[in-house]
Amino acid sequence: MRVLIQLRPSPDLVAAVADPDQSATTADVADGLPGVELDTAYVPVAVARPVPVAGGDPLSLNQPLDFSLAAEDASVLVRGTISDDELASRVTLLPALRPDVVGVYADPVIGTTRTCGGDPPVGTWHDVERLLNVPGLSAEGLDGSGVALAVLDTGINAAHAARQLGRGVTLDAERSWSPQGVLGKAGEFEVDHGTMCAFDTLIAAPQASLIDIPVLLSTRPGGSALDGLLSDAVSAFAHLRNVLAAQPAESRALVVSNSWGSFSPEWDFPVGHPGNYSDNAAHPFNLMVAELDRAGADVLFAAGNCGTQCPDGRCVYPSRPIVGANSHPKALSVGGVDINGERVGYSSQGPGRLTARKPDFCAYTHFSGSKAFGDGEPDSGTSAATPVAAGLVAAVRTLWPSTRLSPTQLRALLRRTAEDRSEVGFDYDYGYGNVDPAGIIAALRRRARNAA
Repeated sequence: MRVLIQLRPSPDLVAAVADPDQSATTADVADGLPGVELDTAYVPVAVARPVPVAGGDPLSLNQPLDFSLAAEDASVLVRGTISDDELASRVTLLPALRPDVVGVYADPVIGTTRTCGGDPPVGTWHDVERLLNVPGLSAEGLDGSGVALAVLDTGINAAHAARQLGRGVTLDAERSWSPQGVLGKAGEFEVDHGTMCAFDTLIAAPQASLIDIPVLLSTRPGGSALDGLLSDAVSAFAHLRNVLAAQPAESRALVVSNSWGSFSPEWDFPVGHPGNYSDNAAHPFNLMVAELDRAGADVLFAAGNCGTQCPDGRCVYPSRPIVGANSHPKALSVGGVDINGERVGYSSQGPGRLTARKPDFCAYTHFSGSKAFGDGEPDSGTSAATPVAAGLVAAVRTLWPSTRLSPTQLRALLRRTAEDRSEVGFDYDYGYGNVDPAGIIAALRRRARNAA
């Protein structure tokens, strides 16, 4: 089984791992772990220690948390493999044999969340542009200018996206990042799922700067081209932590679009096991999502395509398929509706596992747009809905950086202004409803007047 191993080596080594200007290898921090085949190509990642702001449980995500990367507080993650035959014994014995071992966690396979089924597109991206009130957003000065928008997926082909949009695309190659072993240049990857996602972010935020992170191009033995590992997402979020820290505080804005998730418990520890990912707020990646949110980033995840009417064939969870970070209380979980506002049958329904009230809201999908998969193929799945929503968030951030409107406040605003699709205010099909740009603009105007 592929695992992440959390260690607390000497403070000097922790400081070297945490410092982006220094380098430390897996061999430096984890040499000689018995029964573990270490992945020496994996660059160790520093994990900040969660610190409750007002006391309380440091592993609860449903409270304000600060995070410390100080050498005496932080820990380090490395990646490796433990044979299935020895897994249970090694997980128990490692902390006893090596006091610097903090824990052993699942490193599950992650995959794209495109869609099942072969229904033709419903409408075009111009319909989505109209429904998102892009002219109205632009008139308010909300076009994504100066906003960093990270797309964690299979890589972006910026030239293809620009051709389909009929306008230029701003790619931030300097702040882009690739997992170890992924070849290719930022913005020049094969046209695929990531290009679709990039295109869809730019419908509402045409001037946003794309950060290309092809996390799903990492490979594993026996894996497909669209499989990655959660450990590479851990590394990607560590990179984004540095990107965010380098931004001026007064204009800090980073939107992170994730159209991927874990479909099966096969690659995970069982629910209740301390190394579990799907239901475990203490998993290092789930803590890193909370850390990035605390630092000022807006993190969006696809709700997934395991809806009861048309589940993706990879969906194996027997119930509650919105798992792990896709159900994170500090992230926006996005479901999908067509341009008529009706939920698409594959959009996953709640409750979520880390927090029950998921998805948060729905955005548009299953329309003709990027043509990443051919002329007749739609941009589909919650994979398309999520970057559509991420673009809308990036548009808001043009004039409302995180110091002016925190991620927590923006999440509340998006939920409050959503077009309710039920009589109860929240339901597990639509969340709080369909995203409503006119309501968002009105709420921002009120907020600006009140602050004047």
